[in-house]
Amino acid sequence: MPGKAADIAPLQHILERLRDRRNGCEWAMAQSFATIAPYTIEEAYETADAIAREDMTALKDELGDLLLQVVFHSRIAEESGAFDLADVIDAICAKMIRRRPHILAEEPESPGWEAVKAMERAMASDDKSAMAGVALALPALKRAEKLQKRAAAIGFDWDDIADVRAKLLEELDELDSASGAGQIAEEMGDLLFAAVNLARHHGIDAEMALAAANRKFERRFRAMEAMAGKRFADLPLDEKEGLWQAVKRAE
Repeated sequence: MPGKAADIAPLQHILERLRDRRNGCEWAMAQSFATIAPYTIEEAYETADAIAREDMTALKDELGDLLLQVVFHSRIAEESGAFDLADVIDAICAKMIRRRPHILAEEPESPGWEAVKAMERAMASDDKSAMAGVALALPALKRAEKLQKRAAAIGFDWDDIADVRAKLLEELDELDSASGAGQIAEEMGDLLFAAVNLARHHGIDAEMALAAANRKFERRFRAMEAMAGKRFADLPLDEKEGLWQAVKRAE
């Protein structure tokens, strides 16, 4: 059965009242696109965290927080006459139809999601580079992957994954040979970029893979702490390593 119809009007009304110049909230009235943007990014991460934890109660809450950000930005734009929430909804609906016309319209087939996105970028900007429009605010691993995909789409990519792996090892050698903080940092960046490229060729999302590795490390570390108790911090490194191996075996 279909769910109940959603009504976003109450949330719009809340933002209107919070931004009211006479009787609103001082903090809300002081905000701009720029000051709200960090909260928008934070809420997106908290939504992703709830998904990773498979916590449906938290996900419902975080999706509400994320929706609030959309309405907040739209309200600020409406006050300046730029656009309103209805324009935002109309634009995303039109975009989805444009990108999936064989499903959402009467077209017999679609030119492909990425092809349509490329056409949209070409029409929307004077920057005709294949790199145009890759958001600077993306997490670095995700942005590296997107840049590499853009380059690959126009033929700048290795065909053989062995070449990608060789490049990773080459960057590791260059890091070993680096001297000085600046050069070491640069070579470390190149190594990470090459690691993202290898992940991409394996069909793995580097950002998600690292997030999973973070969760695994935290889980194992907490298990080590639980096994050792309060004395964990004072244990010599070889005993800590022994606990680490014990935790791995237990998994």
